[in-house]
Amino acid sequence: MILKTAESLHFWSNGRTLRDFSYRSKELFRTKKGAYFVHHVGGPMTDMAKPVDSNTRTGGEDIEPITEKEAIKFLEKHDGTDVLLELFPHAVEEA
Repeated sequence: MILKTAESLHFWSNGRTLRDFSYRSKELFRTKKGAYFVHHVGGPMTDMAKPVDSNTRTGGEDIEPITEKEAIKFLEKHDGTDVLLELFPHAVEEA
């Protein structure tokens, strides 16, 4: 699976536990070839929910391929300043 061979760059979650129906996390990865993707995980009360039957939903996950520019925006939005400065110093403007 790609998650085992790619490098995790930054993990973000909404602070809830995995058992919480509103749990949501996003993890930024880089493949060995330099491609970026986000692994999304969420409970049944999030945008990651999947229908089980007509009255039941379960949590789900997804992998979203993204560009380097989108990876930079992800880090800016999800408290990844340290990683942003380390991996993309060219993207950070001095004040």
